[in-house]
Amino acid sequence: MRVKILIIDDDLVSQFATRYAVEQAISNTEIMVSDNSIGALALLSDMVTSGKGFPDIIFVDLIMPKMSGWEFIDITQKTFANMGQTRIYILSAFNNSLDRKRAMDHVAIE
Repeated sequence: MRVKILIIDDDLVSQFATRYAVEQAISNTEIMVSDNSIGALALLSDMVTSGKGFPDIIFVDLIMPKMSGWEFIDITQKTFANMGQTRIYILSAFNNSLDRKRAMDHVAIE
């Protein structure tokens, strides 16, 4: 079974590095990439309406223009309450202790 992975990051180098690390760690993957949260929400919506289901794993950057990773996580959980076993991992170099606490306390975040 293919592992479906969504990478959301506005930085091309980070996208490449994440994709490379995933491809090295997991052999049978379907990797989708979005450079912003708005596009990622549209992609998730398309996946649901087409019957493809949700990604198994979502990697999301917190600091992005237009819509932050936190906003994406909050909207995703409200809009797609039936995400099931989808795991969300944060990709960010945040130094803020409040962000760390929020990540640790968040139900959906691994």
